[in-house]
Amino acid sequence: MEFETFADFIAMGKHGPYVWSAYGITLVVVLANIVAPLLRRKGLVEAIKRKAKREQLES
Repeated sequence: MEFETFADFIAMGKHGPYVWSAYGITLVVVLANIVAPLLRRKGLVEAIKRKAKREQLES
């Protein structure tokens, strides 16, 4: 499918809102699937460090 102008490309033959919202939702989900495990890992590492420090102080 060829478009004569950039505005026609954005409009996608009147399907633009559906197409671009699908791309937007996909981008959000992909980013969430990348960021969430990183944040969870960071939290787990900090919790392990706190626990190790606490156990070291107790002994």
